[in-house]
This record gives sequence, structure tokens and C-alpha cells, in this order.
Amino acid sequence: MSAALLRTSTLRSTLRAAAPSLSKRAPLANATITRGKATLPDLPYDYSALEPSISGRIMELHHKNHHQTYVNSFNDASEKFSAAAAQSDIQTQITLQPLVNFHGGGHVNHSLFWENLAPKGKGGGEPPSGKLAEAIEESFGGLDKLKGVFNAKLAGIQGSGWAWLVKDKETGSIGVRTYANQDPVVGQFVPLLGIDAWEHAYYLQYQNRKAEYFGAIWDVVNWKAAETRFE
Repeated sequence: MSAALLRTSTLRSTLRAAAPSLSKRAPLANATITRGKATLPDLPYDYSALEPSISGRIMELHHKNHHQTYVNSFNDASEKFSAAAAQSDIQTQITLQPLVNFHGGGHVNHSLFWENLAPKGKGGGEPPSGKLAEAIEESFGGLDKLKGVFNAKLAGIQGSGWAWLVKDKETGSIGVRTYANQDPVVGQFVPLLGIDAWEHAYYLQYQNRKAEYFGAIWDVVNWKAAETRFE
């Protein structure tokens, strides 16, 4: 199997192996799959619950429109890919592989992103604790310094992409890495905390002042989700 097709197979396996749902209101752990198809996860909070850091209108558009498009497009590309595979049509599989990766990555990334957020008073903005807090202190010298590194990485993204706090599976260490477009965190690294740097995540509210968005979002970051992934 070619490397490109192997990457597609790995991403599809990752989506199928998504963690079980959190609750009736928030069935959203990682990426939701129902009967072989990706589905849009519910949010465990109202669209307006993250204001003023993120406006309710942005959250609604981001979730109902943008994320739903990734879900629909991933399912469509996956069905066509499977049909091509059944016919041993390698050329069509190669053509579809970027669509599967892009939209599948968009679904995975956003499903994790919603879990990374919580309203103030319900976990949002509360500092990390336990082993993750110790790892942050050891690797960065404290939470404020981590935020500085993270925001610098976000500001350095050219075009669209994500910044992620990740855990290295081989060493157990943590670091901040950037990923272009909708490339998901796979392979050697485990995604702990991600921030979306696509314009659709902030432009309606912050326009070209994306540094303000990068600063404000920390007030609603849900470190409990990151702690669970770290362990």
C-alpha cells in the first residue's frame, strides 16, 4: 500500500476509534461516529456561554456551519473512497485521499476543540493541576510562559492552521506544535489542547485583531480536558 493511502487508512481508523460520548447533552469525546459515518457532536454548553471571549454568533456559525461542512464532506469523500477501493480503482483513491484527510482532520480537530473550551465558573480559565501542571512547569517554567510560547506559535501561522499542546508518546514530554490547514495531530504525538487559528474562528468578532482572540481564549480554556488526555 502506498504511503498516501496508508495515511488515509490511518486517519479513517482514528475516526472510527473515537472515544465514547460524555453525556446525553455532550456526546462529543474526540470525534463522533455513528454507524460508520461521522456526525456533528453536540456542545456541552450554549453558544453564548463563552462570551465575551468568543461571541455566541461565532460559536453558532463555527459549530453548525463550518464543522457540519467538514462532517458532510468527510462522509461524502469516504463513501466515494470506499467505492473506489471496492473496485481497486487506485487512481480515484489517490485523488480522494486529500479530501478524506482534510475534512476528516477538520472533524477531529473541531471535536477536540469544543472539549478544550468551557464557560467561566464551569472550568473555563481555571489553571491546570496535577501531572499536567507539573509537566508545564518543568517544560515551560509555568502557565504564563506556556501561554506566551503558544500565542507566539499561533501568531506565526501563515494562512490557516492550528497550534497544539502535544505529548510525545516516546518521551512523555510536552511541547507546542503548529499544523497547517486541518492536519490532525497523529503518529508520535497526542493532542492535549488545541486553538483554532482559522479566520472563521474569530474574524466576525475580532476582525484583523487576531492577537486579541489568542489572548482572550485562555479565559475559557478547559484544562480538565487536557489533563484527561495527558494521563
